Amino acid sequence: MIDEVFDCSLEFPLSTKPVCSHLDHAKRPISLPLQQNIERAATLFRAMGEPSRLKLLALLDQGESCVGDIAETLSDKLSSISQRLKVLRAEGLLVRRREGKHLFYSLADNHVSSLLRNALAHATELETSDSHEPI
Repeated sequence: MIDEVFDCSLEFPLSTKPVCSHLDHAKRPISLPLQQNIERAATLFRAMGEPSRLKLLALLDQGESCVGDIAETLSDKLSSISQRLKVLRAEGLLVRRREGKHLFYSLADNHVSSLLRNALAHATELETSDSHEPI
């Protein structure tokens, strides 16, 4: 456990050596996720990262919907909506159920909903924050 927090601001005037050294502060135990989980999460973020797919996920976060209703709500073509649904479903972000000749889509689980809501909340926070400074 770290008792003190140290500011390790890196400065590179004429040298490529960082000002901060590993000897400047206490080591902390590090546990990284498995590489396969990192890659899988990156794939999920890529699938969610396209604005029209993200908008579709936001719509489905409000409840399940059939393809026709999705297309009408988003004012888009059925073929475009179907393609986006296919990508999101292939990545496990959506599930579907059939009722007669209608297909209804919804978010796969609460993890997807939480991830979506947190990303949108963070985007809103960054947009409205005066103190946000890019790295």
